[in-house]
Amino acid sequence: MQYGTVRPPLTYAAGVLCWRQTKMGVSVLVVRRTYYDDVSIPKGKVDPGELLPQTAVRELLEETKVKAVLGAPIGEARYTVKTGPKVVQYWLAEVTETAAAAATKAFKPNSEIASAEWLPIDEAREAVTYPYDAQMIDDFAARLAAGTARTFPIIIARHGKATAASEWRGPDSERPLDPRGIQQAQRIAPSIAAFGPQKIVSSSALRCRETVAPLAKLTKISVKASNGISQDAYEDGTGKPAKQVLKRLEDHVGVVLCSHGPVIPQLVGAVLASTDVPTTDVMHRAANLSTGEFAVFHVTDTEEPQLVTVEIHGAA
Repeated sequence: MQYGTVRPPLTYAAGVLCWRQTKMGVSVLVVRRTYYDDVSIPKGKVDPGELLPQTAVRELLEETKVKAVLGAPIGEARYTVKTGPKVVQYWLAEVTETAAAAATKAFKPNSEIASAEWLPIDEAREAVTYPYDAQMIDDFAARLAAGTARTFPIIIARHGKATAASEWRGPDSERPLDPRGIQQAQRIAPSIAAFGPQKIVSSSALRCRETVAPLAKLTKISVKASNGISQDAYEDGTGKPAKQVLKRLEDHVGVVLCSHGPVIPQLVGAVLASTDVPTTDVMHRAANLSTGEFAVFHVTDTEEPQLVTVEIHGAA
């Protein structure tokens, strides 16, 4: 018989560092928690079936009534609680004056959150209880000074698991998702929606269109089917994946591009070439997504877009 240390399970959580531009300058949102008697950036634990971006926007809304669209990741906190180690992933989110006013009106102090307050950056840094929150506020201030705080997303997704080609007798372009692929499509939809895409472009293949169908229903954005990012076009040499990327970068429009394994490296390559970023391990990983995964490329909303960071999520 072998003996070993039993490690407690890792608890995952997500939070949002909200900011807004006002006539008086930039302010950030902090919450005063009733039970812990502390001041922190809004966050909460993952619910079963959620991916972290979905958790972030849900917890923010529940705690503060703020409806927000996620920007780029801003930091990660690791610490130990009674149940064991905990990891919290944070994103930035710029909040409009209208959304901030609506949240302020709707918020009511409760047993979990005593207050939600917008504070100038310097005051927020002094107010928060934990060093990692203060560090995130400093990191945000640095991005603000560098002009990289405001971003838009280029989201590249690989379709969910499809019916095996060996089991399909029709055209490959009409091969549908299998039951696991359908579950993957449903699971990733809320987390892709959390980044506020304005366009959804899918390969014309059925398995891609089915993958973004739950997202289209959730966001009420119609899907544009494109032969240019299809596998058939890739195989016959008529594909135009870079065209889709360049158009969105030129227009500064957040987009979801759902395509196939062989096409995704071309889409990723177009993002890197357009933002003058070298290939790294994370870029290589983004170019080799598994079925049901998506990569979010956060690009600055500036005259010459710069790539700030990349994150990858997926439904097993």
